[in-house]
Amino acid sequence: MSKLRRREALWFYLFASPWIVGFLVFLLGPMVASIYLSLTDWDSFTPPKWVGLQNYVKLLTDDPAFWKALWNTCYYAAISVPLGLVIGLWLANLLNKQVRARKVFRTLIYLPTLVPLVATAMIFKMVLAPSGPFNKMLGAIGIPGPSWLLDPTWVKPALILLSVWGAGSATVLLLAAMKGIPRELYEAAEVDGAGAVRQFWSITVPHLTPIIFFNLVMGLIGAFQVFSQVYILTKAQAGAYNASQTMVPLLFDQAFSYYHMGYASAISWLLFAVILVFTLLAFRTTRRWVFYETEVK
Repeated sequence: MSKLRRREALWFYLFASPWIVGFLVFLLGPMVASIYLSLTDWDSFTPPKWVGLQNYVKLLTDDPAFWKALWNTCYYAAISVPLGLVIGLWLANLLNKQVRARKVFRTLIYLPTLVPLVATAMIFKMVLAPSGPFNKMLGAIGIPGPSWLLDPTWVKPALILLSVWGAGSATVLLLAAMKGIPRELYEAAEVDGAGAVRQFWSITVPHLTPIIFFNLVMGLIGAFQVFSQVYILTKAQAGAYNASQTMVPLLFDQAFSYYHMGYASAISWLLFAVILVFTLLAFRTTRRWVFYETEVK
């Protein structure tokens, strides 16, 4: 390497060193340690005791709480992620119209994503109370409102309803992608006699599929890691908490309530495997429905 290339490489590693050190110390190091701890029985106070694959075997064969939490997590992800995508696409299409005060509406729709999740959960806890505003609104039209956060039957729909609150981030990305679609395509479709609905499904949606795919993957990862909503809204109610308990709250309880650190580490790696499987499945389907304008097939 020349003197100039060596100097450039030195400056590169100098500026990248904070990220490299942070990755090695705060991410890669704990990941490697958690792999080892998942093979041990450790309470965080005494030295770890090697148990091999016993934690994994117990989780998969002799722990109904794990399978219940996994089912609740899959249920939550299977409904909240598609629902968020549909609502985000609908809102983006509405905000793309030439209407008055559309900048104000865009701000209002994105504003909920800026509110801290804890504050949002506390607001929903008041809104979804048995005598809260939402049930009063339902009662005004003759529908008796359920005890959303107290009834094990309704607690998961309540959490899914809360997830819709954050659809603004997906809306902004989809709206930005809509602005990048060439206007000439719509003009050509109008000349051919295509209506607004046909233009939406044949032009708008295909051009938005990369953003939809991005939102799908990020939504799946976020849905499988849901924690704060479950813990804040349902922890005080044992029945509702058990009915809505997902993987991360289960991991948290095992680690910091019962001090089963090795068992919790095993749960975390099984959760990682589940997320990886669903993410790979999403990537395997991209060639069938994701359209990239510059890609030649």
